[in-house]
Amino acid sequence: MPAPQQTIRRSLLVLSAALSSLALTAPVALAAPSPTPASTPTPSTSPTATPPANMSSVGGTRLALAGTQVNQAAGVPVLPKDLTARSWIVTDAESGDVLAAHNAHWRLPPASTLKMLFADTVLPKFPKTTEHKVVASDLAGMGTGSSLVGIKEGESYTVHDLWLGVFLRSGNDAVHVLSHMNGGVDRTVADMNAHAQDLQALDTHVVTPDGYDEAGQVSSAYDLTLFARSGLQKKDFREYCSTVSAKFPGGTTKKKGKSVRGTFEIQNTNRLLSGDSDVSVYPGIAGVKNGNTTNAGATFTGVAERNGKVLLVTVMNPEKDEHNEVYKEAAKILDWGFQASGKVRPVGELVAPRNAAQSSAQPGATASGEAGGDTAGTKPAASSTPVAAEEDGSSGVGIALAIVGGLLVLLAGAVFLVNRRWPLPDLVRRRPRP
Repeated sequence: MPAPQQTIRRSLLVLSAALSSLALTAPVALAAPSPTPASTPTPSTSPTATPPANMSSVGGTRLALAGTQVNQAAGVPVLPKDLTARSWIVTDAESGDVLAAHNAHWRLPPASTLKMLFADTVLPKFPKTTEHKVVASDLAGMGTGSSLVGIKEGESYTVHDLWLGVFLRSGNDAVHVLSHMNGGVDRTVADMNAHAQDLQALDTHVVTPDGYDEAGQVSSAYDLTLFARSGLQKKDFREYCSTVSAKFPGGTTKKKGKSVRGTFEIQNTNRLLSGDSDVSVYPGIAGVKNGNTTNAGATFTGVAERNGKVLLVTVMNPEKDEHNEVYKEAAKILDWGFQASGKVRPVGELVAPRNAAQSSAQPGATASGEAGGDTAGTKPAASSTPVAAEEDGSSGVGIALAIVGGLLVLLAGAVFLVNRRWPLPDLVRRRPRP
């Protein structure tokens, strides 16, 4: 039998067995509606004080339920007892399996983790070498108290500079400049909402591209994980979200009659990536984005690799009021995920984008997600420091994670639903520790 037919037959057998198992084991009382069709009215964008009894069932009926969802069984480690986040989820980044979740579809303010969707939407539109001179209107409309990287009116910046400002310092000024380059804030918000729909991130409603608190702006732990997983298919996205520190252009001054432009260092505010006084760099961490606002509290999505396994974690608004609590809880969930992977039966899955079945069988420049076309030979700028973390059991041996994506070659749209692995090869590149 030809190899493609064997793969299809094997995939269908796996699907049949999985469906049979689900039919035998899932209680009828847990049944929930199918994912909301595009024609169904959008649910309310007002966050609720407590998780709704029934939420979206995108990814599986278990994920529509309030509370913690995990298939505890013999050999499966017990979840950490001191998790206080209003919502969290841990998944296999490649297979899409949801290992465990807590209120995964609860629609909550996302803070700057929404910048992952912004980047996934806008990043491919401009080559990183493109320069833009900032005008006053580029910086208009930012919310009071916005996080800023320090962009100056009248100065020119490359797209590469701007994305470093977005990912490392969560600079709303960099987001607004890129949004104006994209046709304006309103256009960018519309693009982001459309892209969220394409990704089947149906809990998300974008009002501002930077994640600043606005009425009606919501997302969910499930959707934020979809954004991270999609973004990690893009080479430039991977570079920026794994950069620990970089030199950023400062203002231009006159020295001895010559114009001189200085630089200053910016550090990534993702504490599992850069570390802090009470948080260590997480082994195998490679991004992706953190956030914190008054309404959202602390939010975080991270990706980490251990022994060839890649996990994504999203944590939203821990109730425990301790310094760096969102990172501490994310680290505990990741630890559990790596211990449970291969032992725990999934409670759901990360769905594929709506256009996945129509993707080309051979990914090209666009499918690889490299900004502005084919930049396969592009290396990180010398001013950027990619993250390096110690391998388990190593003695000071550094590894830098470069999550490299591209959709699995599709045999057919139906086969993608079964073989839904979204491979991230070349997971580990050895680089000197910064």
